Amino acid sequence: MLVYTAKRLLLAVLVSLTVSALVFSLLYLSGDPATALAGERANEADIQAIKAAYGFDQPVYIQYFKWLAGAVQGEFGESVYFRMPVIDLIVERLPVTMMLGVSAMTFALLLSIPLGVLAAMYQNSLIDRAALLLAVVGQAMPSFWFALMLIVLFAYWVPILPASGSDSWQHFVLPTIVLGYYATPAFMRLTRTGLLDVLSSDYVRTARAKGLSPAKVLFKHALRNAIIPVVSLAAVQFGFMLTGSIIIETVFALHGAGFLAWESISRSDFPTVQAVLLLFSWFYIILTFLADLLNAWLNPRIRVA
Repeated sequence: MLVYTAKRLLLAVLVSLTVSALVFSLLYLSGDPATALAGERANEADIQAIKAAYGFDQPVYIQYFKWLAGAVQGEFGESVYFRMPVIDLIVERLPVTMMLGVSAMTFALLLSIPLGVLAAMYQNSLIDRAALLLAVVGQAMPSFWFALMLIVLFAYWVPILPASGSDSWQHFVLPTIVLGYYATPAFMRLTRTGLLDVLSSDYVRTARAKGLSPAKVLFKHALRNAIIPVVSLAAVQFGFMLTGSIIIETVFALHGAGFLAWESISRSDFPTVQAVLLLFSWFYIILTFLADLLNAWLNPRIRVA
């Protein structure tokens, strides 16, 4: 297990370095960042002053290593638009994003696991078809369109929930449904498939032959083992939810880290954009790394694969 952990950790570090280089390169995709920050009416003296202030007059590789060294220490510079340290902005906005991610994950698990169990228990029935239809719709429907439909339905036609903001728990209901429904199909199908495999195994047939009640066979023997892949997948899906929150927070105007990314992109606030993207990438890499370790611990055969 120690050797496997070291290998996965090395891979995570290499991926992190690659992602950091890509995030840093975004600074130059739109041309000279000093010119973009100075504005259209700036003269050459203003542009040169900005280059000196932000270090754009240094070689690119030196800029990258300085930026990476600061990022590792939590120093991302100062926001161009908000005129405050980027790390303070992120610390202020991140709790909203984390609250949305946790609530969406809870909603997805509470919806998908019972649906997966019902679909497996009543295979090829109307319940099974309805659950599969729900999964197909969830994968095919764009999240932003679903969000807009919920806003029209529950904020305008039947005004029982707010359409934007993050002042109370009611503001998180619609974003939680949209973001949680995005992850529901994967959890539901995995639960259904895993439970069908477990129910056809020898030890479940033995438990039934001993006269155990169907509920005890299902919850104590079958579901307990079928749910293991769902637990490991949840870590990866949580990373997807955090990155996907950029769209959801923008639609619902939730003042989290995702909405901060949209604000920074629209205002050419390069330091903040880089910091948020790198932070979300690190979240996903760490969660994927933890999911790999969990899978290896639950299934020792993975360690030698």
